[in-house]
Amino acid sequence: MTAVGIVLAYAIGYWPGVDRNLHASGAQTAFRFNSYVALALAERLGGSQGVAWVAVLMSVCVPFANVAAVWPMARHREQGYLRELARNPLIIATLGGLLANLLGLRFAQPVEATLQRIGVAALPIGLMAVGAGLRFGALRTSPALATALLSIRHLVLPLVSLPVVTWLALPEEQRRIAVAFAAMPTASSAYVLAARMGGHGAFVAGLVSLSTLLGMVTLPLWLALLSG
Repeated sequence: MTAVGIVLAYAIGYWPGVDRNLHASGAQTAFRFNSYVALALAERLGGSQGVAWVAVLMSVCVPFANVAAVWPMARHREQGYLRELARNPLIIATLGGLLANLLGLRFAQPVEATLQRIGVAALPIGLMAVGAGLRFGALRTSPALATALLSIRHLVLPLVSLPVVTWLALPEEQRRIAVAFAAMPTASSAYVLAARMGGHGAFVAGLVSLSTLLGMVTLPLWLALLSG
């Protein structure tokens, strides 16, 4: 599903008349996902097991989506692609966590307890930051491009997920998690990446803001469609 989003987002860049800078900055919003919302919703849908399933999805998709997000901007701005990947904090954190997991590394109990409390606090603080950062004005720069990118995020990817989960014959609980993951609003950190790489940060902030509000409506609808 993430791969479908990447291909479609890249394809929009070949439309006639598309602003290359806006597209390079905003393409990532079509396939990246808000991890804070994903974790919070997974806990409601499936408890600790739901959170574990989403964590597995994130461990695979975060590096994949971030590699794809950096490419259009690095290419447009003529920046070093591999250098930007090596500096991406989400990729570094995810790969570091996976490596620690594979090596079986463990912290001392006081350190582990402290980090656990910080992790628990990060989710609600992140959700508050998502709401506090809502901005829409720059979407007027290219409403057609914004519509196309958010249609991929909120319409195409959830629609693709329905036959995929049926074809894979997933259990009902995993179907809900997979469809919810496909219907997530885009990542709030998309703005940070665009601004840091010299892209059109204001346009991406508008996309993130509108996607967050759309997700409040479309997520329940897709889950209801799955149940129906």
